[in-house]
Amino acid sequence: MAWKVAAGLGTAVVLSVCVAMATESDKLRVALSSAENWICLVEEGKYSDSWDQAACYFKGAVKQEKWQKTLQATRKPLGTVISRKLKSKSYHTSLPGAPDGDYVVIRFETSFEDKKFAVETVTPKPR
Repeated sequence: MAWKVAAGLGTAVVLSVCVAMATESDKLRVALSSAENWICLVEEGKYSDSWDQAACYFKGAVKQEKWQKTLQATRKPLGTVISRKLKSKSYHTSLPGAPDGDYVVIRFETSFEDKKFAVETVTPKPR
């Protein structure tokens, strides 16, 4: 799985995912499933596991210890997740600050115990 994840709270990650699909629709479907699985790791506090699933591109930019500290600092104050629903998903071949390639930008509207409205963005990069 190759992903770039930007939680609307200022955190970002690239996950790696293998997707050899022919259509954009298939890429969107697989990317959404992978994003939901990945964001559950973060929600469960499995920050190390979320970093382990990151692509080499992300791991080269953000060390595991820094990733864990960043998530602890940004996620913990929000409290538990009350609800999360898909807001949008779109396919792109270019994103600012990232090499050209296949990306799926997925946005979730999320309500936390201590932050009623947030947008979490997970950006899978199928390879």
